[in-house]
Amino acid sequence: MSIHNLPVLAVSTAALLFASTAMAQESVTTDGGTINREQVSRFFNQPGYSPYAGRNFPSRPLWGEMHLHTSWSGDAIAGGTRVGPDEALRFAKGEEITSNTGQKVKLSRPYDWMMVADHSDALNVMNSVLEGDPALMADPTLKKWNQGMKAGGEEASAVVMEIITLQGRGELPAAMIDKNVQNDMWHAMTEIVEDHNDPGNFTALIGYEWTSNYGGGNNLHRNIVYRDGKALADQVRPMTTIDSDIPSKLWEWMQAYEDKTGGQVLAVPHNGNLSNGLMFATETPDGQPIDVGWAETRARWEPLYEITQGKGTSEQHPSLAPGDEFANFEIWDKGNLNVVPKEPGMIDFEYAREALKRGMSLEKQFGTNPFKFGFVGSTDSHTGLSTAEENNFFGKFPASEPGPERSTGNAFDFEGRTVKDWKLGASGLTGVWARENTRAAIWDAMKRKEVYATTGTRIGVRFFGGWDFAPEDAQRRDPGVVGYGKGVPMGGDLPPATDGVKAPSFLVAALKDPLSGNLDRIQIVKGWLDKDGKTQEKVYDVVWSGDRKPGMDGKVPMVGSTVDVEKAMWTNTIGATELITVWQDPDFDPALKAFYYARVIEIPTPRWTAFDAAYFEESEFGPEVPMTVTERAYTSPIWYTPKS
Repeated sequence: MSIHNLPVLAVSTAALLFASTAMAQESVTTDGGTINREQVSRFFNQPGYSPYAGRNFPSRPLWGEMHLHTSWSGDAIAGGTRVGPDEALRFAKGEEITSNTGQKVKLSRPYDWMMVADHSDALNVMNSVLEGDPALMADPTLKKWNQGMKAGGEEASAVVMEIITLQGRGELPAAMIDKNVQNDMWHAMTEIVEDHNDPGNFTALIGYEWTSNYGGGNNLHRNIVYRDGKALADQVRPMTTIDSDIPSKLWEWMQAYEDKTGGQVLAVPHNGNLSNGLMFATETPDGQPIDVGWAETRARWEPLYEITQGKGTSEQHPSLAPGDEFANFEIWDKGNLNVVPKEPGMIDFEYAREALKRGMSLEKQFGTNPFKFGFVGSTDSHTGLSTAEENNFFGKFPASEPGPERSTGNAFDFEGRTVKDWKLGASGLTGVWARENTRAAIWDAMKRKEVYATTGTRIGVRFFGGWDFAPEDAQRRDPGVVGYGKGVPMGGDLPPATDGVKAPSFLVAALKDPLSGNLDRIQIVKGWLDKDGKTQEKVYDVVWSGDRKPGMDGKVPMVGSTVDVEKAMWTNTIGATELITVWQDPDFDPALKAFYYARVIEIPTPRWTAFDAAYFEESEFGPEVPMTVTERAYTSPIWYTPKS
């Protein structure tokens, strides 16, 4: 097996990506060369022989997600979910439980952390509807829902769709939105989460989803992540869309929460691809132009964006980047959450890369970049089961848990406007570079954007930017030491350029998930504002496996495929177990704003649909259904701003 890259790059054929070595002397010598002691002193505070003593930077990613729904979400329980938050957290910690359809299920490996993000609207009220609470059965709509939920099947699915529709219109039955009931349910939720929080071993984050479907299905959802525990979180009732469905009002709620409690929260938008042009628009949902205050407020409260999940990946749309052969990945672009079709131009305001580019333009106008966010991934599963692996995928709702019927079933059906179950993606996860497994450390890493998203696999990724990375740095066994010593990690801003240096350099390293496919390549995606103020982008292949050579167009050919679709198997006889390189931007202009993020691509492996087809003889996937997948990771960007 060989690894190739552009001539200016250096690679290691066996890099231990997450080890670190340093000694307390004027210079630190490792197998790759010498680092000045001053460069590493801020990360080591204890002299001695041990390379790990006194280390003060993250040494491994902590895996988890912040967007899981349980039976406490109204649409989930209406669709048949019976797994509650307690079971969901036990499952995340590695326990085997029973799914909503009676199947035994367990993760391949426990998570390090988890946040249950049930909808704040009508939190856990639908459980009382299901039980037939006499006080609720006086409402004819709730009585109908009780009957539909008990009937199951298509009748239960119809209840789910009606809940989503009425919630989007602000027309939920009055009995569902009693603020006192919500307060009681919130306190019960935080009690469950608190019971599972085990600092140092497993972190249970407190949070919820604020579910704005502005205008009827236009997805403006945000997950609210608390740094705090129950004592602070209980002091303020979570915001609902009954209070408001305008994001700026949510930011006001966040400010009020922090003012009252002294705690800290952040918000994470998701599924811009289902917003019908609203997620990253340059006017507010109610049609008002954005201004400096709006830009500053959004930048403060929303440092992250959920780039991948079950309802589609929102990195970039292929129509907006025709030269990016990896952009067409798990795309949901048929309409909004209610499958209302898109109009021309909407897609331009729905995808992360476009927002990152537009953010630089807005920064030039307002002095603040409102779209300066890092990347996370989650499942958005409504089964209480966070399952993001292709061979262990339990779907969106109980109707899409494993079974032959999901080969032809509908994930969404609004008045005949459907999205098929096979469109669901087994995605995603978040890797957090936190110094310890605690709420504070994980939240702080999120706030500084030292996080990255994957489409479900646990690829290890390091990404650093600076001005004096050298080719020999890629020969090290300790990219953490040299990375933090010489540069800034993912989510950071490049410092001013070193005298005489003409372009920034980046140290990027990836280690395969031992249970998934080998690595095809690492790419660096660059976006910038040209001299005319127009946004531009380019994708660079910076290091790859095998003996491939770039073609006349400069692109590296596809790695090939070893997938046996019929057997849902593959072999890791192509690709690399790890890749590492130093890359310097060959097109850098110091006068132009820019951002860079790394994208790591695996070799093709079987998609969950292939595992279904192999397991269920009755499955009936048509020829349009993809049977392979190229799993990937997306690091948070690193930004460059010219000296003023």
